Amino acid sequence: MLAEFLQYLFTGITIGATYALIALGFTLIYNASHVINFAQGEFLMIGGMATVSLTAMGVPMILAVVLAVVLAGILGIALQRFAIAPAKQADVVTLIIITIGASIFIRGIAQVVWGKEYHVMQNFSSDQPIEVFGAVLNSQSLWVLGIGAILVVGLVLFFTKTLIGKAILATSMNKEAARLVGIRTQMVLMLAFMVSALLGSVAGIVVAPITFTSYDIGIILGLKGFVAAAIGGLGSGVGAVVGGLSLGIVEAMAAGYISSDYKDAVAFSMILLVLFFMPRGLFGAKVVERV
Repeated sequence: MLAEFLQYLFTGITIGATYALIALGFTLIYNASHVINFAQGEFLMIGGMATVSLTAMGVPMILAVVLAVVLAGILGIALQRFAIAPAKQADVVTLIIITIGASIFIRGIAQVVWGKEYHVMQNFSSDQPIEVFGAVLNSQSLWVLGIGAILVVGLVLFFTKTLIGKAILATSMNKEAARLVGIRTQMVLMLAFMVSALLGSVAGIVVAPITFTSYDIGIILGLKGFVAAAIGGLGSGVGAVVGGLSLGIVEAMAAGYISSDYKDAVAFSMILLVLFFMPRGLFGAKVVERV
């Protein structure tokens, strides 16, 4: 019984860490522009698929990972520069629709380039599973958790210790005031999209050996990342991490103890339940209006 519980827990934490990284990408762009970027899942797909392709061509794994992350970063910049920036005067709903269109476009290109097949990526280290109290832990799960933790700490330091990070925070708080003190807000937004794309691509790379990867894997993982961000509270970094881990664990427990058929239904039921009682999510900031 304990072994079974631990098995589901390890699975939930692993996939939850992936959701958390995707949710952080949503949070980053939402903070900078108040736009929900539904192309976020495609950055995850690009990271995994590009790495698989490059390693198949004989490129060393480390170099393939770097090139895949750079490619995703360039796509993030291109999305902001050529899709979001020209419509900067449009309302938020229009911008969200643009990101959905961009997601469909990127996915279409990926299907042409890589086909519809699932692709397998080898583990970063040993294929030998680790046994803990009877439960089996994939060694790749340790990479997912370790890299996820490093990225979260790195983001905290980025926003608190660097000028660029502080400029993104300033822009998120008051775009007009940030512009008045000399911050180039369009450049800041472009950097936010780039960092978000980098986060998504890394998530796609580290989870690919566990889930496999394909041209359309970004759809469901991107939606789950959005659910995690909404549960935690859009705009909250802590909320993104907590929401991602919570969603992953609940999903894994439901799949294990009830049925895997209800796994996705449980995830989307969870967002309805949380937002019904806490409309701004677990860690969402309260809005105070002056009258």
